Amino acid sequence: MNVVLTLVLAVQMLTALGMIGLILLQHGKGADMGAAFGSGSSGSLFGASGSANFLSRTTAVLAAVFFVCTLLLAYFGNLRPAGTGGSSVLERAGVSAPAASAPAPATPASGAAQIPAGAISVPMTPAVPAPAATPASGAAQIPTK
Repeated sequence: MNVVLTLVLAVQMLTALGMIGLILLQHGKGADMGAAFGSGSSGSLFGASGSANFLSRTTAVLAAVFFVCTLLLAYFGNLRPAGTGGSSVLERAGVSAPAASAPAPATPASGAAQIPAGAISVPMTPAVPAPAATPASGAAQIPTK
C-alpha cells in the first residue's frame, strides 16, 4: 500500500511539473495575430499550427492524469486501516486524548474563579453617562431656538 501511494504521488508531481512546463511553452491567443503581420516567427519545431495542437493536447492529457492521481490520493488518504477503531486523525496517529475519567474542576456560576489573582482592578463606572429619561410625549426631541 505504501509503495502504491509513493508511486501515485511521484506520478502526480511529475505531471504537475510537466503541465507547468507545457503551459509556459504555449503561446497566447494574441501571439498568432502578431505572427500574421510579420512581427513574430511562425516557424517552429512542430510547424506553424502543429505546435498549438500538440502542446494543448499534451497539456490536456497531463491534466487528466493529474486529476486521476489527485482522486487516488484523496481515496487512499481517507482509507482507514482495519485494525484501528479510532475515528479521528489523532486517535489513528496514536496520540491519546485527555483522560475522560478525571472529573472536571467545578467552576462557580459567576465565573469568579477564572479571574487571575493579580488582575488590575478597573472601576465599574460606565465611560459614557446614561441618557436622561425623556418624557413619553416626545417634547424633548423638538429642537429649541
